[in-house]
Amino acid sequence: MTPGFTAKYGCNQLVWYEEHLSIGTAIQREKSLKRWYRQWKIELIEAMNPDWRDLYHELW
Repeated sequence: MTPGFTAKYGCNQLVWYEEHLSIGTAIQREKSLKRWYRQWKIELIEAMNPDWRDLYHELW
């Protein structure tokens, strides 16, 4: 398997996510967020998860 983003940058926690009803809106949102400044992304995460805890197990 080719290493992806998580391997390249050492990501090992899920600290933020959004649910969408369609793949189209999810892709549109992802493309929009890619244009955001880093600080805006940090503020988005901290609004949902101020302690930066791993949310992976909360998905199920």
